[in-house]
Amino acid sequence: MGRIKTKLIKRVTHKLFKEHADEFKTTFDENKKVVVTLADTKSKKLRNIIAGYVTRLKKKESI
Repeated sequence: MGRIKTKLIKRVTHKLFKEHADEFKTTFDENKKVVVTLADTKSKKLRNIIAGYVTRLKKKESI
């Protein structure tokens, strides 16, 4: 079991992933840097949640 992602997180993440899928990697630290350049996040916590979700989607895509 994990934390449930809110609609805001899912909407922003899917939009970023759809538009910039080739820029994201399968590591969390690299995705944090990419999210900073692409999205205007208000806090570190939001940035980290989005980066983690993108990482999860990228790993799921590569399987």
